[in-house]
Amino acid sequence: MITGVIGVTFYTGGLERMFHFYNDVLRLPLHSRHEDFIAFESGGVRFNIGRHSQVSGQSADPFRFMPHLGVDDIHAEAQRLTAAGVEFIRKPEQEAWGGWVATFQDPDGNILQLLQLAP
Repeated sequence: MITGVIGVTFYTGGLERMFHFYNDVLRLPLHSRHEDFIAFESGGVRFNIGRHSQVSGQSADPFRFMPHLGVDDIHAEAQRLTAAGVEFIRKPEQEAWGGWVATFQDPDGNILQLLQLAP
């Protein structure tokens, strides 16, 4: 029986560049760092990046997988990330169901969203 999602991994050819983005810009809490694999711990889920010999360059299909990163104040977080150089492809916008989303890319072109749930 599957009990839940416990982690996701983005593989990359630019591990140091991705580490800087996820550690220094997004400020995900670092769990562990190894030569070819780095794990962050966020809300009980491991968010990993790793070097892979089959992966290089920009993401070929960046909309196929889209992690949502939970935030309490999407406007403040989007403003902080914009000041850090993150370019949003969708600014914070309220959804019909009441929550807010904002969409951006990491250095490899993978698409991520900030998600603020409805109160």
